[in-house]
Amino acid sequence: MRSTGNEGSGYWYGPDGQLDYGAAVLKSLRDYRTAETAVRRSTRDSMGMGETDILALRYLLRVQASGKTVVPKDISQFLGITSASTTSLIDRLVASGHVRREAHPTDRRSVVVVPTVESDKEVRVTLGAMHRQMMSVAEGLTAEEARVVVKFLERMTEALQQAQHDEK
Repeated sequence: MRSTGNEGSGYWYGPDGQLDYGAAVLKSLRDYRTAETAVRRSTRDSMGMGETDILALRYLLRVQASGKTVVPKDISQFLGITSASTTSLIDRLVASGHVRREAHPTDRRSVVVVPTVESDKEVRVTLGAMHRQMMSVAEGLTAEEARVVVKFLERMTEALQQAQHDEK
C-alpha cells in the first residue's frame, strides 16, 4: 500500500507503525462512495433529475429488461415512499418524457409505468462508459479475488443491516 502521509497520526497506522488494514479498507470504501456520489450527482445534473427519480428510472429499466411490468405500488415499495410521493414522482417522470402510464394488461383498474425508449437511450449514453469501466475492473479480478470481495461486501452489508436493526 502506498504511503498516505498519515503514518505518524496513528489513524491508518497502528502504534507500532504497521499499516492498520481495517482502517485502510474502510478508507477505501469511503473513497469509493465519495467517487460514486460525485458521479451520481453529475448524472442527476446532466439528466435534470433528482436522486429518487434516477433510482426509480433505473429500477423501471431493470424490471422492463426482465420482461416484467411495474405498477405504482412496486415503485413505492422499492423506494420506500408513500403512494402520494410515488404519484408525484411518476407525474414528474411523465412530464419529463422519461416514462408513460399504460393500461394494465390484466387489471382494468390499474396502470403500469413504462420507461420510454428515449429514457433508456439517455441512461445508456449517460452511464454506459462508467459501467463499462467498472465492469472492466470487476472482470479483471481472479475468481479468488472476486470471491473475497463479494464475501467482504456481503459481510459489510450484514453489519450495516444489523446496526440498523439494533437502533430500532
